[in-house]
Formats: sequence, C-alpha cells, structure tokens
Amino acid sequence: MPDPFDDRDPRRAIERFYFAYRAFTAGADRLLEARGLGRVHHRILYFVGRNPGMSVGALIDALGVSKQALNAPLRMLLDNDLIRAETSPDDRRVRQLSLSAEGQALEAQLTAIQTDLLGRAFADCGSAATDGWHAVMKRLAAS
Repeated sequence: MPDPFDDRDPRRAIERFYFAYRAFTAGADRLLEARGLGRVHHRILYFVGRNPGMSVGALIDALGVSKQALNAPLRMLLDNDLIRAETSPDDRRVRQLSLSAEGQALEAQLTAIQTDLLGRAFADCGSAATDGWHAVMKRLAAS
C-alpha cells in the first residue's frame, strides 16, 4: 500500500490541489456570497476585467462554457450593473462587454484577495518553487 504522506504520490498532489483551491477561493467566495453571487460570476468579472471590450463569444471561449450556461449569470451581472454590454461599432451583431465602475471595484477587491494569497505563498516558497508552480499550472491547463 502506498504511503499516504509520500509527496511523490499523485493522490497527495490531488489533496493538496483541492485544499489549496479551497483556500484560494474562500475569501472571494465570502465577498461574492454577500452580494448573492458565486464563482461563475467571479470568473466572468475577472475575464471581462482583464479583457475590456471582449465579445460574448470570446468570453464563452475563455470560460469553456456554452452560450446557454453563460446566459443567466451574465444577465445577473448586467442587471446588477456590474457589467455593461455595448454593440460593437464594427459589427452590430456583436456585444462587447466591459465592467462598470462598480464592477471594476468588485473585481479589484476579489483579485486583491487572491493576489495577496498567491503573493505571500510565492514569497514564502521562493522563486524556484514559483517557477515550478507556474510550469505545473501551464501544463495542467494545456491538458
């Protein structure tokens, strides 16, 4: 039977990944919950904030969801004036998304919680560990 404390055991990595993700999302989840929002709303705010003017289609591609799955949470963010949608000047069929001032403030709060957590972990673990973490995350994302 494998040693459950062996760091080379992939199950140990799964456990660490799970607990790290739980810690990574906890602070943002509390802030979102107070507004009646969830992680899907956070992902939308994050990607629209990083890519102002992105189309709904580009957001669907970035999130890897269907148009149907995106519809309700995006509508809620639009209705709550956290995101704005404008018709593209180049193609009237395309809606371009951007954060409202309130959406920018919320996204900044959420991102600050998570960047602070990552920044402290990277500082504690050093540059070699940080580089390794980025390499692992890139590899996982490419799978």
